[in-house]
Amino acid sequence: MNHAASAVKALAFDVFGTVVDWRGSVAREVAMIAKHMNIQVDALAFADAWRAGYAPAMDRVRKGELPWMHIDSLHRMILDSIVEQFGLGKLNDEQRENLNKVWHRLSPWPDTVAGLHALKKQFTITTLSNGNFSLLTAMAKNAGLPWDCIVSAELFKHYKPDPETYHGVAGLLNLPIEQVMLCASHPSDLRAAKAQGMRTAYVMRPFEFGEHVPLPKVEAGEFDFVAQDFVDLARQLAT
Repeated sequence: MNHAASAVKALAFDVFGTVVDWRGSVAREVAMIAKHMNIQVDALAFADAWRAGYAPAMDRVRKGELPWMHIDSLHRMILDSIVEQFGLGKLNDEQRENLNKVWHRLSPWPDTVAGLHALKKQFTITTLSNGNFSLLTAMAKNAGLPWDCIVSAELFKHYKPDPETYHGVAGLLNLPIEQVMLCASHPSDLRAAKAQGMRTAYVMRPFEFGEHVPLPKVEAGEFDFVAQDFVDLARQLAT
């Protein structure tokens, strides 16, 4: 194990996009609903539009325009704002609530479960996600994600990239922040964590936003580790 890895005691994982395939998972369920309703819907565009509302909605909470709301509530607010645009306005409240829970049922990337089990042998592994606690718990059970514990931004009433989230996970684990490494596919998240003293591992997810969307640019040496997937990360951290 190299020097950077030997100083780390716990790995904290971003979840949406890093651990699970939100785009493909949402699109599959939307496509099934559209088929049942006998209508045509661009399911991938729907997933993209739903996700596009995520950051602006969190910013409204951050700025005080909205009271604290967990991600399930924000997802529902965004969903209600886009269903008419995609021809799904006839969904009733029960149907919309079930669709909103798709975020609890997201499928892991092919390497996720095996990679997490390998990493769990070496480190404490936890989520550090803006997803609410109940969402992350249901997702873990549904997808077989072997977390040692679940940490949600909901616990801190702050969303990433607020510093309170990064310091919060270290505090809950009773570790100095430099002994915790954030693993994420989003450089902005990693940069925010690094600024607070966390170690960082960039995990490439080239299909998160679709095969035609290029990976974000990162500088050479910007993060402690760069991995193709979780299995690759486990291999790197073990050497």
